[in-house]
Amino acid sequence: MTESMKNEAKNFKPLRSMLIVVAVIIATYLLTFLMPENVEDLGAWSLLPAFFLIVYIFATKRILESLILSCVMSLIMLLHTVNVVGEFSTTLTEVMMDADMVWLIIVCGLMGSIIALIEKSGGAFAFGEWAAKKAKGPKSALMWTWILGVVVFIDDYLNSLTVGSCMTSLTDRHKIPREMLAYTVSSTAAPLCVLIPISTWALFAGRLLEVNGWAPEGEGLLYFIKTIPYNFYGWAAAILVPVIVFGIIPVFGPMKKAYKRVEEGGPLAPPGSEKIDIHAGDDLVIPDNARVINLLLPIVSLVGCTIYFDIDMQMGVICTLAIMFVFYLAQGIMDAEEFADYCVKGLQNMIMPLMLMVLAWLFAAVNEEIGFTNFVIESVSAHVNPAILPVAIFLALGVTEFITGTNWGMYIIALPIVIPLAQQMGTSMELTVAAVLSAGVLGSHCCFYSDATIITSAACGCDNFRHAFTQMPFGLLAGAFAAVGFLICGFIM
Repeated sequence: MTESMKNEAKNFKPLRSMLIVVAVIIATYLLTFLMPENVEDLGAWSLLPAFFLIVYIFATKRILESLILSCVMSLIMLLHTVNVVGEFSTTLTEVMMDADMVWLIIVCGLMGSIIALIEKSGGAFAFGEWAAKKAKGPKSALMWTWILGVVVFIDDYLNSLTVGSCMTSLTDRHKIPREMLAYTVSSTAAPLCVLIPISTWALFAGRLLEVNGWAPEGEGLLYFIKTIPYNFYGWAAAILVPVIVFGIIPVFGPMKKAYKRVEEGGPLAPPGSEKIDIHAGDDLVIPDNARVINLLLPIVSLVGCTIYFDIDMQMGVICTLAIMFVFYLAQGIMDAEEFADYCVKGLQNMIMPLMLMVLAWLFAAVNEEIGFTNFVIESVSAHVNPAILPVAIFLALGVTEFITGTNWGMYIIALPIVIPLAQQMGTSMELTVAAVLSAGVLGSHCCFYSDATIITSAACGCDNFRHAFTQMPFGLLAGAFAAVGFLICGFIM
């Protein structure tokens, strides 16, 4: 057990925690007597679990506990039942059986296997040695991280896991806080995916545009391309990284404190990072013949196979594992049994990140049932004119996504409401849809438990609360630039 985990265990007050949980549940039951029985009439009451979640996370920094309690609150409000444990179990089962969740578990789990195998092969070590010759200082190390993130654009999960795992050793050599590495990696993942037509995000969003009546059948991708110039948050978030790295805008806020911690001889990773770090506890013996090709071939295979199978990441990771099996065994780096052992080890390393994502999806699902997102959109749209609608949608859905943490889930809920609303009000469709897409990235970028935050934290070995907390000021700055863009274009267009 690490020193930080010992301190956390020492400071944890189980009786106090139990009393808080009981008090929250009793208070929620009592409040249900004041709420409408019909869930469609909850209105502002639907904000309660979200408000509690944010306050409790900041107060305790215990995200798993916060998500579970908020889900319980939402279920009590939804069902007015004393059998909340049974309903929690039922809803959790439904979330786990969802096709998207199954896809996420397979892809992220097997990505963990790929990373473990690359590290065992010495590919990551060899790449770090090669990159160290190119990156002579902290700025160049971060810029190499940014460049690699721009190159690996096909999917945000692939981007974060690959770039974070590859660049950790390099940035560690230059005494860069893990929070800064995580911010750099995160800013070239989802933000770039909404700017590039050949990505999993583009295919998903394009299909939604067809389903919801803006794009004709089969032309969703073409209509997605129309939104790219107006995806202001994606542009701002990606461009802001080199601006920060080169000191045009100096590091500020909690990130500055992270740098100070390292400068004073503190650890590169903030306390508690070992819980989510997929590299924690690794004791690898690097092969004598470690080569960069052992890293490059899996990455090229992953990108190539994913594109070949119509941007299907699941097929991409499965085919990549098959290629790695042949390639690594042919070199004599490992035998079949070792290959299987490291596949399992990689899956084990992803358990904590996957658990967080399951709970985040569960929270989003129950909040959808109590009408949280619908209430926010309807409240905002009722008080704006056509010119203000894009920036209002961007800000409102950015906050919504920050709370729910599931960008694609938010798109599924929001676009069927926003597209007819924009058509009715005569607002530019390209601009309004771009505002929805940008809002998903902004909220996910800053959220403590979004898939983007969790995956990036796991790959970079950085506590997800500290990653989101230190990244948030930069995300809000990029959000401010984006809001100005939506406001100006709203009046012009």
